[in-house]
Amino acid sequence: MQKYKYTAVNMQKQKFTGIFIAKDEHDLAVQLSKQNLYLVSYKIYKGTTPSAFFTLGTGKLTATDLANFCRQYAIMINAGMSLIAAIDVLRSQPRNSYLKSILEVVADDVKGGMMLSEAFNKHDTAFPEFFRSMVYVGEVSGRLDMVFNSLANYYETDAKIKKKTKGAMAYPLMLLGMTLGILVAMLVWIVPTFRKALDNLEIVPEGITKVVWDVSDFVLNNWLYILFFIVVIGIVIFVLLRTEKGKYGFDVIKLRGPLIGRLTTDLITARFARGFSLLLSSGMGISDAMEAIQVVLGNRDVTKRFKKATEDVLAGSSLAGALAKYKLFPEIMIQMVAVGERTASLDEVLARSCGFFDEKVESTLQSVVSKIQPAMLLIMGAIVGMMFIAIYSPMLSIMTQLG
Repeated sequence: MQKYKYTAVNMQKQKFTGIFIAKDEHDLAVQLSKQNLYLVSYKIYKGTTPSAFFTLGTGKLTATDLANFCRQYAIMINAGMSLIAAIDVLRSQPRNSYLKSILEVVADDVKGGMMLSEAFNKHDTAFPEFFRSMVYVGEVSGRLDMVFNSLANYYETDAKIKKKTKGAMAYPLMLLGMTLGILVAMLVWIVPTFRKALDNLEIVPEGITKVVWDVSDFVLNNWLYILFFIVVIGIVIFVLLRTEKGKYGFDVIKLRGPLIGRLTTDLITARFARGFSLLLSSGMGISDAMEAIQVVLGNRDVTKRFKKATEDVLAGSSLAGALAKYKLFPEIMIQMVAVGERTASLDEVLARSCGFFDEKVESTLQSVVSKIQPAMLLIMGAIVGMMFIAIYSPMLSIMTQLG
């Protein structure tokens, strides 16, 4: 038996599409004719995730794509449209080509009798686990419209924070690139040019001039080895980051670094507050919510400790006590969780605190950038100043002697 996706018409020339299981094409036409439908076209239905070419091979949808989809889908459900009709409308609109292709498969699966959460689960590369878990919760609880609205808010805020983070780090990264470019240009082109002129005057380099000349000679004589070394280091880092231990180590560095550590902690805290309140408000219990929220924390070291906290909660410990024991979040978050537990309104407390933690992320981000930018400018100035002294001090010495 083979599964076919067909297009057929009835006696009134109305068009129908769907999925049908048949032995072959002839059997498909026969079965449809029994329903007074006449086969127009067909193709073998695979129901797999489409090619990820439009996502540069990652196969993942961006937070912006997810936010737009969730918002529009929630609006249509609230307006009384069926799940299938809403998907059909969304997939016919101009949008991300990759998402449109996935929605076509999802629509066909739902029409074939599959639950919406099951249809999304088939595309685990494109849709995050948190999204798929929340859709399942929405279906089971009968609050799918509320869940999609909440997911839209979640992904809109997440996309906004990511955009601000990238924008804030763009200038420091540009300064770093300029610094490296200036250093290479000085050592490879400018220093050798001035050195030739000074060699004709038979000047013996001293001090910082000799150091810079030696470094320039080393770079020019061994640039192939240096390039090879950089490539090897890059490959080693890339391979390490593909392993679980390497990813875990990188997450530890991000969490405990001198500047980025505080920012990482604030980002995880904001993500936890928003996601956990969403899970609880959707009707999920605390223990189940703790299991589900682990996929959005985004740091393996935090996730490892969070799993231990989850075990403590299952053993009877309070949530605030478990979070404090493993030092997962800042003290203010622990206090808010404790208040929410005492008043039996944890979801409301966390929902109200989301704005506070989002603002804290922005202020921390600005603080980090305000420290990185002057440091990069000082490093750039020090490099340029050192090169200037190394190049021009012999010439100034000659001019002084001539004077």
